[in-house]
Amino acid sequence: MTSPILLLLSLLSCLLLSSSSSSSSSSSSSSSSKQIPKHYIVYMGSSSNGDGRNAPVSESDHIKLLSTVIPSEEKQRISLIHHYSHAFRGFSAMLTEDEASLLSQHDGIVSVFPDSVLQLHTTRSWDFLGATSSSKFSQSHQEVSTDVIVGIIDTGIWPESPSFSDNGIGQVPRKWKGICMEGSDFKKSNCNRKLIGARYYVQQRSHSGNGTVSRALSGSPRDSIGHGTHTASTAAGSPVMNASYYGLGQGTARGGSLSTRIAAYKACTEDGCSAATILKAIEDAIKDGVDIISISIGMNALFQPDFLSDPIAIGAFHAEEMGVMVVCSAGNDGPFPSTVVNAAPWIFTVAASTIDRAFQSTVLLGNGRTFQGLAINFSNLTRSETYPLVFGKDAAAKFSPVSEARNCYPGSLDPKKVSGKIVVCIDTEPMLSKRIKKLVVEDAKAKGMIFINGESKGTPLDSGVFPFTEVGIVEGYKILKYMTSNNNPTATILPTVGIPNFRPAPVVAYFSSRGPGGLTENILKPDIMAPGVAILAAVTPKAEPGTVPIGKEPPGYAIRSGTSMACPHVTGAAAFVKSVHPGWSTSMIKSALMTTATVYDNLRKPTENGSGQSATPHEMGAGEISPLKALNPGLVFKTTTQDYLKFLCYYGSSEKKIQSLSQTNFKCPRKSSENLISTINYPSISIDKLDRHGGIQTIGRTVTNVGPPNSTYIAAVSAPSGLVVKVWPQKIAFGEGLKEASFKVSLYGKEAPGGYNFGSITWSDGLHSVRMVIAVNVE
Repeated sequence: MTSPILLLLSLLSCLLLSSSSSSSSSSSSSSSSKQIPKHYIVYMGSSSNGDGRNAPVSESDHIKLLSTVIPSEEKQRISLIHHYSHAFRGFSAMLTEDEASLLSQHDGIVSVFPDSVLQLHTTRSWDFLGATSSSKFSQSHQEVSTDVIVGIIDTGIWPESPSFSDNGIGQVPRKWKGICMEGSDFKKSNCNRKLIGARYYVQQRSHSGNGTVSRALSGSPRDSIGHGTHTASTAAGSPVMNASYYGLGQGTARGGSLSTRIAAYKACTEDGCSAATILKAIEDAIKDGVDIISISIGMNALFQPDFLSDPIAIGAFHAEEMGVMVVCSAGNDGPFPSTVVNAAPWIFTVAASTIDRAFQSTVLLGNGRTFQGLAINFSNLTRSETYPLVFGKDAAAKFSPVSEARNCYPGSLDPKKVSGKIVVCIDTEPMLSKRIKKLVVEDAKAKGMIFINGESKGTPLDSGVFPFTEVGIVEGYKILKYMTSNNNPTATILPTVGIPNFRPAPVVAYFSSRGPGGLTENILKPDIMAPGVAILAAVTPKAEPGTVPIGKEPPGYAIRSGTSMACPHVTGAAAFVKSVHPGWSTSMIKSALMTTATVYDNLRKPTENGSGQSATPHEMGAGEISPLKALNPGLVFKTTTQDYLKFLCYYGSSEKKIQSLSQTNFKCPRKSSENLISTINYPSISIDKLDRHGGIQTIGRTVTNVGPPNSTYIAAVSAPSGLVVKVWPQKIAFGEGLKEASFKVSLYGKEAPGGYNFGSITWSDGLHSVRMVIAVNVE
């Protein structure tokens, strides 16, 4: 018989051998993975020599650089994918991890980072913003420029939509240098005087053996998803009478700036958006001559890269440098704090809000009681017949946890117990979206679904023809009580109806990403808020099974929600301001929209965040846009490229990288620390740490008068109890020869509550109110 000690030693020996073998295998696997080429972006900074002139950079220059890490000429050319040379220098290429590391050590290389997949942040809204009269304004004022061009970087465009009609629009602006790319299903004739340009991109995605597999993004600028068409028509679509989504939201669909032209850049597919392709699209848009770039795309808040490794931040910096505004969505990861993306100070970052229209679907119980739910459905159920009700937990599949069944998780329901019935689900574990839970119930052959949501999220799910509605916790409790007190509970779900003049509105959208910024809290983000819930706009006229009512064609207009929908509202508003003030810089337009934004709803009460609490600047930025007010802001804050370079110094970027980025001999200030970020001339103030025992913190700002030349403004401070905010001078006067004035703001928080405190400074001359938001974290 073998002794226990010998047996133990034998087992230990086997374990060690196994561990050694596993370690060797793991090491070999890791080494092998490093040799597999992946798509990298090599960023080399500005294409300017520092004197405003572009330094010529050819594709052969980039191949020459590649030759330092890839000996084979054939592999060099195969590896190169995108070539950036107009607004900034760089390229994207298929590289191994070692090759990328070697390249990053070259002088003049700002950053080398892997290509990543970014996600899309997916009518009546312009009326709600008070811009109904903007079209009348445009028609009655000959000085409105028709040369403003917006570039929409998205999923492409559906050119046949009436929203892109060029009736009544003049010739294409002479400054336009772009093209209308032909594709498999897209002709040059698809472009016109409204849709003046369109591009799509071919990219090499991966290596297969010794070769590289190439794939075109559908081989056409045509939008197969509908997202790009929706955002483009929201920003600058032509007016279309009687537009609706199968009768819902009926009215005139139009963009925010009717005279503005559209250029579409297809950088995304159903799989997402390649960072390298987005960067190429930004460069093309700048080169083509657009004035404003709209990007309803972004990374997940958990994986935000550094500003100099973020493709949107990089492209936007050089766009701003060349006088092109970049407007981006803030993301859909709310209501959690520090989830805002696209948060560089040179990006105009947009949160989403509701408008004064709701879509309700009524639940009618067998006892005659009714409850108003939230949904978009085209149910064929009627009041005349009700159906059995069943709670998800009472219809659990065999071996399925009750907690999963009550939440209607995949595989949790027994089809035999729910077939032909209306299923009630409760959202106590919201790990899965309500869309997935709705599909679970629908696939189980249920007649309909009542979804009880503990949060008032305010965003209607489009369930197509499947009877679905969402109710709050109070209504849900009453429905469950009815079910438990009746042996045969029944109900029906009625088709959705639109509710106009809904109050309160705006309310911050539940899903809208919140600040403070994850990379720095010394710049207030988001910047501003705009409609992004249940927005009617043009789409690609195709539909998934089960979404089109019987006897109907796929819709040309649809209702969608997301900061993706909010972003083009600000793009359109900025284009409208630009059309009236063509000489204004991007930062002047941004300032005008921020300082004239409203923080009150249609009940004349402070805007709420959906939980019945007053919204903070971390949720809505400066407030809801007011496009007409922004035409005459009185004063503006100018933020320059020098401000942004200082920001990078304060943030911690090396002076050498900043010099490569700007192609100048820029020197960082002697004192460069993150708390100095608050000092750049931004239209809001954010301080991430005000030490209650550290005395007074003082920062400065400079304003430019764009109103009447002889004006005197007086400052008024609004601050929470305990936070002392003082402005000096409290009065600033402008004359014929004086257009700029500076002021200081001092903050003292000894008696202030810990955490973030919010307030504002408003300058007024009796005609204009210039409001600057303040966010201060007291520690």
